[in-house]
Amino acid sequence: MSRRRIRSYLGKTCVVTGAASGIGRAAALGLAREGARLVLTDINTEGLAATERDCRDAGALVLVSESVDITDHEAVIAFGEHVVAEIGAPHAVFHVAGNSAWGRPDLLEHRTWRSMVEVNLMGTIHVIEAFVPAMMAARTPAALVLVSSAAGLLGLPWHAAYSAAKFGIRGIAEVLRFDLAPYDIGVHLVCPGGVDTPLVETVEIAGVDRSDPQVARTVEQFRRHAVTPDEAAEKMLEGVRKGRYIVYTSPDIRIGFAAQRFAPPLYSLAMTFLNRRITTAGRGILP
Repeated sequence: MSRRRIRSYLGKTCVVTGAASGIGRAAALGLAREGARLVLTDINTEGLAATERDCRDAGALVLVSESVDITDHEAVIAFGEHVVAEIGAPHAVFHVAGNSAWGRPDLLEHRTWRSMVEVNLMGTIHVIEAFVPAMMAARTPAALVLVSSAAGLLGLPWHAAYSAAKFGIRGIAEVLRFDLAPYDIGVHLVCPGGVDTPLVETVEIAGVDRSDPQVARTVEQFRRHAVTPDEAAEKMLEGVRKGRYIVYTSPDIRIGFAAQRFAPPLYSLAMTFLNRRITTAGRGILP
């Protein structure tokens, strides 16, 4: 753990990936309101431009706003080199960009497994490679914020491909929190539960027709229990300010992770129940 931490974002240079929508956009706007100097990126050019405009309208200084595909190693490294050369090492990197796909194991296609790893895990590695060396060399208090998921802590049903990447991010964070502490870089692992982002409408579920009315009802039930991107982003920004390693966006994930560690039989019972419930809900809409 770093000896010093970021207690305010005022005047701090903050990189936000996935800034076009969802938690990334909400984080960028939250940082803008707190007076941060922003470096924004996303693959979605139109959404990124909208976030940049709204951040400027909030009075923020947007230093760089550039569309980058985080699966493109060379592009991410070039982006990082440009930022460091023009601005210097960032005080904080909020790596939010990612995508999601679920599915029963027999229905998951190889391309889905590969996509989850390339976007969520390798994308994270690319961002770390692009910025962390400069942050280490700067030796000023800084923060590396990696967004994992509840699926990076718990064995959620139909999340095997997604969890492969999100557990990987958790592993990276667990090592880097100690590796980077001597350089005053705090590492923060954000583990959102249900968040009502655009991914809710676009998430791929193997073998499921998204136009099916039953799917629409299930999505609506999810939304009733999900937090908003603004709520999730505020939890993230607050968690970094307070120096927390694992940052939860809702109490149910904290409880589930505690049960896994301290009450394994209860955790197993809960996961078995949840798996059966999801399997039952899938009948009639799966092959």
